[in-house]
Amino acid sequence: MTKEILERINSFTRRPFTEDELYVFSVILCDNEIDRDCERFSDKALEEICSRFVGKTGIFDHSPSTVNQSARIFDTELVTDDSRTTSWGAPYKYVKAMAYMVRTDGNKSLIAEIDGGIKKEVSISCSAAKRICSVCGHDKVSDNCSHAKGSYYSGKLCHIVLDSITDAYEWSFVAVPAQISAGVTKHFSSDAVESSPVSCDPSPADEELRRDIRRLAYFTGGRNAADAVSLTSKAMDTQQLIGLKRSLEKQRSNTGTEVQLLPDSSEKDCSADFSMR
Repeated sequence: MTKEILERINSFTRRPFTEDELYVFSVILCDNEIDRDCERFSDKALEEICSRFVGKTGIFDHSPSTVNQSARIFDTELVTDDSRTTSWGAPYKYVKAMAYMVRTDGNKSLIAEIDGGIKKEVSISCSAAKRICSVCGHDKVSDNCSHAKGSYYSGKLCHIVLDSITDAYEWSFVAVPAQISAGVTKHFSSDAVESSPVSCDPSPADEELRRDIRRLAYFTGGRNAADAVSLTSKAMDTQQLIGLKRSLEKQRSNTGTEVQLLPDSSEKDCSADFSMR
């Protein structure tokens, strides 16, 4: 461990730590490849993630608890691998982070699992203001677009480009990235207004909303909350799903508030901002 690295770590601690007291490791937070949800980060988003995740805490399975905190990022780097190309034809890029833990009797097993390659998959939770259609370039947050994510147009896969990162929450060790506990979690805020979430076939759009709601409920209240909200959302139409999503986001930003499983029917506007893996 170099003197510079030790100084960066100690900028986050309440007292200076020695090299022997610390365990340092690297993780790949995210990249520019299209993920299992047919979404990817833009180059600009990757750069913003680099800056916003310095100092962020590492936890497990996106469970927001202080006892679940395990590590902290002290440095990040955007890496370009010119020997590799993404599925959409661009040079492969990824965000590499350096993290540290204070060596204790309690985390000896975790350190051994990281060294042994058992604990290595991670995912991130952050917020983005734009969801750009890869086919036409329209922002699905505010513009109408007839292109369906996951469909092919002129032989090219339609996917969403996540852009304009507005906040970073945490990063987690997960078993399976890009699924319930590790996937993209979109949430609504009052920054923009749209009349409907998308203008393509409403059936796949509603299913996407239900998946997003389940992920957000999982992040907020665990698997039981995710299972409960999945059952509730099955009978909802698009506007009700949007209202439920907004309600879950409000709970997330105001801890201690109960999950509102049925949205307030008086809420007519549908404003949007999104968070992701």
